[in-house]
Amino acid sequence: MKARGFYECVALAGLFLLAACAETDAGITTKVKAKLAADSTVKAHQIDVTTVDHAVTLTGNVDSEAAKERAVQLARETKGVADVHDMISVRTAEGTGNAPDVNRSLGTVVDDATITMDVKTKLLSDDLVKGTHIDVDTRAGVVYLTGKVGSDAERDQAVKLARETSGVHDVQANLTVGKS
Repeated sequence: MKARGFYECVALAGLFLLAACAETDAGITTKVKAKLAADSTVKAHQIDVTTVDHAVTLTGNVDSEAAKERAVQLARETKGVADVHDMISVRTAEGTGNAPDVNRSLGTVVDDATITMDVKTKLLSDDLVKGTHIDVDTRAGVVYLTGKVGSDAERDQAVKLARETSGVHDVQANLTVGKS
């Protein structure tokens, strides 16, 4: 009888711990990521999720407006979420093309990856630029910056840092100025 009471207490404590963790920022992030992964419209690997003070920020590039809208909806419907910041960009079929070119050599792919890493590092290290809100993609030495920045000065600085990076041939900035 005493053993049964002990196990009931352990189970109850586990439930309280689970409930407490679910309301933390890490718990909310985990719940949102799980919802994105389980959804057939959203490709969860295309979206990064961060949570600060119960406010969820979604960033990344998705293939369709429907996927973007669904990701935001899922985040908003998650228990414990107070606000959702939508920083998701939708890839377009414009001439700027974010899709990888199948004719790129391995050397070009490696060079592009190195450029992307170098640009992202500069953005994250800069005091003016909030690099966590900017997605960086590189195709054949052309850097594509996508996201939301807080000011024209922040956008200009992000473009400047990208242009100054070794191996960059051009910078295409799709950065919107607004509250980030």
